[in-house]
Amino acid sequence: MENKAHFGVLTDRMQAFREEVLDEKPYIDAERAILATEAYKENQNQPRVMVRALMLKKILENMTIYIEDKSILAGNQATKNSNAPIFPEYTMEFVLKELDLFEKRDGDVFYITEETKQQLRDIAPFWENNNLRARGGALLPDEVSVFMETGVFGMEGKLNAGDAHLAVNYEKLLAVGLKGYEERTRALKDGLDFTVSENLDKNVFYKAVLIVIEAVHDFALRYSKLAAEMAEKETNLVRKAELLEMSRVCAKVPYEPASSFREAVQSVWFIQLILQIESNGHSLSYGRFDQYMYPYYKKDIEEGKIAKEEALELLTCLWIKTLTINKVRSQAHTLSSAGSPMYQNVTIGGQTPDKKDAVNDLSFLVLQSVAQTRLTQPNLTVRYHRNLNKKFFDECIEVMKLGFGMPALNNDEIIVPSFINWGVKEEDAYNYSAIGCVETAVPGKWGYRCTGMSYINFPRVLLCAMNDGVDLTSGKRFTKGYGSFKDMETYEDLLAAWDKTVREMTRYSVIVENAIDKASERDVPDILCSALTDDCIGRGKTIKEGGAVYDFISGLQVGIANMADSLAAIKKLVYEEKKITREQLWNAILDDFQSPENKKIQEMLVYEVPKYGNDDDYVDNLVVEAYDSYLDEIKKYPNTRYDRGPIGGIRYGGTSSISANVGQGMGTMATPDGRNACEPLAEGCSPAHNADKNGPTSVFKSVAKLPTDKITGGVLLNQKMTPQMLSTEENKQKLEMLIQAFFNRLHGYHVQYNIVSKETLLDAQKHPENHKDLIVRVAGYSAFFNVLSKATQDDIIGRTEQTLY
Repeated sequence: MENKAHFGVLTDRMQAFREEVLDEKPYIDAERAILATEAYKENQNQPRVMVRALMLKKILENMTIYIEDKSILAGNQATKNSNAPIFPEYTMEFVLKELDLFEKRDGDVFYITEETKQQLRDIAPFWENNNLRARGGALLPDEVSVFMETGVFGMEGKLNAGDAHLAVNYEKLLAVGLKGYEERTRALKDGLDFTVSENLDKNVFYKAVLIVIEAVHDFALRYSKLAAEMAEKETNLVRKAELLEMSRVCAKVPYEPASSFREAVQSVWFIQLILQIESNGHSLSYGRFDQYMYPYYKKDIEEGKIAKEEALELLTCLWIKTLTINKVRSQAHTLSSAGSPMYQNVTIGGQTPDKKDAVNDLSFLVLQSVAQTRLTQPNLTVRYHRNLNKKFFDECIEVMKLGFGMPALNNDEIIVPSFINWGVKEEDAYNYSAIGCVETAVPGKWGYRCTGMSYINFPRVLLCAMNDGVDLTSGKRFTKGYGSFKDMETYEDLLAAWDKTVREMTRYSVIVENAIDKASERDVPDILCSALTDDCIGRGKTIKEGGAVYDFISGLQVGIANMADSLAAIKKLVYEEKKITREQLWNAILDDFQSPENKKIQEMLVYEVPKYGNDDDYVDNLVVEAYDSYLDEIKKYPNTRYDRGPIGGIRYGGTSSISANVGQGMGTMATPDGRNACEPLAEGCSPAHNADKNGPTSVFKSVAKLPTDKITGGVLLNQKMTPQMLSTEENKQKLEMLIQAFFNRLHGYHVQYNIVSKETLLDAQKHPENHKDLIVRVAGYSAFFNVLSKATQDDIIGRTEQTLY
């Protein structure tokens, strides 16, 4: 209650609106799928870029629209809030397979009517062998087929959905409106010389951009008309005036530049929404919201056009509307994205390009609005730097105390120099924002997708290296044979086998990524998103063709802590102390530590070996050495946009593994750290459950030893504390000093906190009806605890509860 009083409470109507949205049962929605199918059928002679533009036009012209009674913003994704549209141009495969299973899931449940099932069955024949999944599969060479069959790289989401993982140029959009983009596009189109062959493609792209801009304008006008019609019937004079103002605003933005805070919020919401109607890629983020929105807020406040309380209510409405966007994933994909997250990140704080503290009045207001709404969306990130406004930092801790896992903290002191080292201009590096979870990019200038291309499961690869190149889970050969563990006489022999195996697996992951990237480029180009990303219009290229200014990507490396602890166990107990023979350890792994003798071996692995997360160089340096093999290998392989325009076009590391540690763990046999088969792996770069015994400082020191300057895709660190630990001002200040030391001295990349007790989580498992609003930090995002699968719930419950000394 203390923190609720600190931040105030939602207005009555926003509180009611919040409850309405949370109470909506999420249904599978066929409307978009039907309209998309019609558009594709009607335009089969057109280039795919044009088909995509005409598809979006068709959807925006014909989809159901509504304005909720309590909302002060217009714009909806589906026929009802929280419904999940289907995107058949990516895949219909999992949709058809799971039609009767959506409601039976352990977590991420969706409902579906019989009518919807039939509608989806009716359109399915058109999409058979005629979508991204089919074409992506056809493009894959035979040498990587085993990895698709076994799902080892976690490519399910990349074939079933759009990319996103970026933020568009909202600052420019607000300044010039879509009208400004339209004028520039027309001028470039009119100046094309068609004797230059590539200009034929540019001409089609420009025509597509113009179609989409007109479609977005007309979409906003539909809401303008609807609001005016609703105002005519409205008897409440206050609401009538609101609807008339909404009608005026929707007639203006996003086509015209915004000239007020209210217009700016509506303009941004329209685009955020439509980008996700165009392509259901998640991690579509708002960028540095407090920076590009502040001039409109400041002007309106100074001129008395809006009160702070009105602006606050507008923001809370925006966040509730943000939550209405939903996405259905396949059952397999939910294992790595538990809780139906959309990862729509809002970044505040940080520095200006001239290196001054960027915190402003709107930064505080965003904190307050997120605290009041207490939702899983948006995903709030604060950019930390050593001169961050102290009062603002205090407020960040107050929000953390509310216990819904926000804000996450990203560190300018490591991220900015890292970007500059990769070739990003200094002014752009200082303008970075969080994208999705903890990954980072320059908003409006970065191509698809900054992270999440594929997973490399380090413990599973280690087992493969120990098994002469054969995957222990599937029995399939993954790599050439580099020896069997029982024959490896020294630790150096094992490390050499690891080095060769992980390099080979990395090469295969790149092949898979490239094939799917190329299929996406050809099959599902995103026109609006490309138009709003610099400088696709200037280059006449979509994002996937190299239209963005920058284009760096990363895969995700999973099981960092398990890898560290496994190597330490092998080196110490097998090779140094010789307490276990190679054969004994290998047999215990194959037995999943089930026999009495093997249980004793498991106890030794768990209790007699140094563990990652305790600032012990012995174990920490082992994983750094092993990680270097991957990082050295991945830099050899540029992405598909390399040398096609953008700066970069290369790959680097990333540990933002979302909830993939659970799904990847299910596909991993017992590991040398004593972990049983199919149990979750450690998430992100966090220590394994209850392995970190020396407190949070030691965790920070272990994590800081990782080569974070090469893992620009994100170094995800989750920490957990009880609410009681932050109940005093003294402990609050201790936490601030701890974070400052991690970021300033150790150059940590990221940290976020779950402020919730184990007892509360256990009670929520038993009595979910009593914990409807319980939100937890899963990985780089928050989710309602009750919608998570039991496996993911157990994973969160099992994390170490840290204390402040």
